[in-house]
Amino acid sequence: MIPEIIQKVHEALEDKKAVHIEVLDMKDIVSYTDYVVICSATSTTHSNALMDSVEEKLRPENKPIYRNTTKDKNWLILDYGEVVVHVFNETARHYYDLERLWGDAKKVKV
Repeated sequence: MIPEIIQKVHEALEDKKAVHIEVLDMKDIVSYTDYVVICSATSTTHSNALMDSVEEKLRPENKPIYRNTTKDKNWLILDYGEVVVHVFNETARHYYDLERLWGDAKKVKV
């Protein structure tokens, strides 16, 4: 069973047309989170819209523990404890390749 927070994150990203959304089950891989959600944005404006959409969808009951925003907007992170959301531009996503890094994680269908 997929937790409600994952469904809400996925919906928020889909609503704003995130590219190539992946949800990874990290429970057996790392100790700091249960799920990682990875997606791509087509521009810096799109990255901001995706982050805002997730935060709006999860409010008021869930607030991020951590929100990373870099000046160049190549890689943005929202950490909610049980789920960490990564929003990349395509170049950064290809470079960091988190799906390969965590290749042992099970992909979750939402």
